[in-house]
Amino acid sequence: MSATSPHPIGALPASSGALALDTYELTKRFGAFTAMDRVTMRVEPGTVHALLGENGAGKSTLVKCVAGFQRAEEGSILIDGREQDIANPIVARALGIGMVYQHFTLAPGMTVAENLLLAGGKTPALIDWKTKRAELQAFLATTPFSLDLDVRPSELAAGEKQKLELLKQLYLKPRLLILDEPTSVLTPQEADEVLGHVREFARSGRCTVLIITHKFREVMAYADSVTVLRRGKAVHHCRVAGTSPAQLAQAMMGGEHAAPPAKALIIRKPVAADAVVALKVEGLKAQGDRGTLALHDLSLSVRAGEILGVAGVSGNGQRELVEVLVGQRPRLAGKVAVMGQPYGAHRAENRSLKVRSLPEEPLRNACVGDLSVAENMALRDFDRPPLSRGGVLNFPFWRSRARGWIAEYGVKTQGEGAPIRSLSGGNVQRAVLARELAGDINVLIAANPVFGLDFAAVAEIHERIVQVREKGGAVLLISEDLDELLELADRIVVMSEGRIVFETSAAGAERHVIGAHMGGGHHEPLKREPTCA
Repeated sequence: MSATSPHPIGALPASSGALALDTYELTKRFGAFTAMDRVTMRVEPGTVHALLGENGAGKSTLVKCVAGFQRAEEGSILIDGREQDIANPIVARALGIGMVYQHFTLAPGMTVAENLLLAGGKTPALIDWKTKRAELQAFLATTPFSLDLDVRPSELAAGEKQKLELLKQLYLKPRLLILDEPTSVLTPQEADEVLGHVREFARSGRCTVLIITHKFREVMAYADSVTVLRRGKAVHHCRVAGTSPAQLAQAMMGGEHAAPPAKALIIRKPVAADAVVALKVEGLKAQGDRGTLALHDLSLSVRAGEILGVAGVSGNGQRELVEVLVGQRPRLAGKVAVMGQPYGAHRAENRSLKVRSLPEEPLRNACVGDLSVAENMALRDFDRPPLSRGGVLNFPFWRSRARGWIAEYGVKTQGEGAPIRSLSGGNVQRAVLARELAGDINVLIAANPVFGLDFAAVAEIHERIVQVREKGGAVLLISEDLDELLELADRIVVMSEGRIVFETSAAGAERHVIGAHMGGGHHEPLKREPTCA
């Protein structure tokens, strides 16, 4: 495969296992906007093929056409060398094409077992549950995942939901498995399990894998070939063995100076020995959604001018910890102090103690979707001067400030009056950043702050988080991306089963040691590396 054009399309014999996929000058328009412009791509059978590109580059449009959820106006899709009219997902499924979406498609009120059976689309009126449960248990035993068949998706953490989405497709034994950012809610350890499993699935000849990702590490470690899309066009095709992250970044961004970024730009400075403890959590207990303890006597502290990273496999209490700290979940026991003052996560305390937060899924947790960008930017201080005077809301000031923040943070929107739900994920996060990072900050609580965002947005948001640290703020960074923690944090702690089980300095951290503790399952006393600050 060359760096400028894909393999020529040729007829291939039909296969009962992994299939060959070709797209030829595939074009898709939405009104006057061309989302995909004459994309020609070759995916070899039994390989893992990565799709890279910024948000809006056409990646999701391309795979949705292949999976039958959208129809291209021009061009062709060939399966094993034969042109196919994939009019809908039913046709795609009959051809052996399965897709795991970035956004969950689970039935929240049904159990894991019921969701797996529903995926096949041919559920009998009467189900022999004894036999089916045995079949499902046997199937789960062939995967690296462990899920309770009786649990409902509404009770699962994001990473566990993503595993169930993948299991739904693997259960159907697809010939082509399309993964749309499958690891965006997984830890690196989980991601390695997932991607290692699908790579072996592909190399066994049972399946071909087409994966959309923003993570260069995943491409370099697990993909055989890669196609880069930019502004709807396929601009680069190559074997992974013959490329580098820097070359792929340049192809994605289209500029000579693009490089995989922030790691090289971030310089750690030692945390001052006499720095005050800005955030102190002692003996925290909180109940989970299923009525059992999610946090067990959890304690941690973050000093001014320090980023403390919290690592852990999804579902080990990270979400509950964040919800307690931002006031979305009651605590059963324990103390939280900010700058030495008791902190109950009330709005007045957030203002007086200068506590800010960047929650996961900001559109759900930090915004009101139907309100405008300007109104959402004013949620923190709408009732304070100069946004309000004498009880009268100063809407012109809301709008003018919002326009300034939109320009400063590069928020792409039709204007400050547009509903915030109309923005892309990265732009919603930029809008929340503008609001939360305004003014002085003592403590910033950031939970998976670059979830699902593209290359440029990740670098920008990381830089702004580091700026909080450089100005003397304390940052509690909860992330399911170990690379992100190793890049940004001064110290890293590991959560397992609602406890802090390990602590180390980031500079001296070893990935495999952290990963072992993330796997957890033990209740040993907290272990600290000798290099820990």
